[in-house]
Amino acid sequence: MSMMDKLKHLLKGHETQVDKGVDKAGDAADAKTQGKYSGHVDTAQEKLKDQYGTGRHDQPPQT
Repeated sequence: MSMMDKLKHLLKGHETQVDKGVDKAGDAADAKTQGKYSGHVDTAQEKLKDQYGTGRHDQPPQT
């Protein structure tokens, strides 16, 4: 079993938590770079949510 398969297996059933974590990490990256790479960060967030999260991009981060 590859590392990616193990990761997907661990995250299965926790998609909303994955989305929250991805949003939080993206916000931290934007803050650290002062928004210079926000377009790239947004693209990465979308791809991670598609692959490991719920796949929904239209919802704002929930606290």
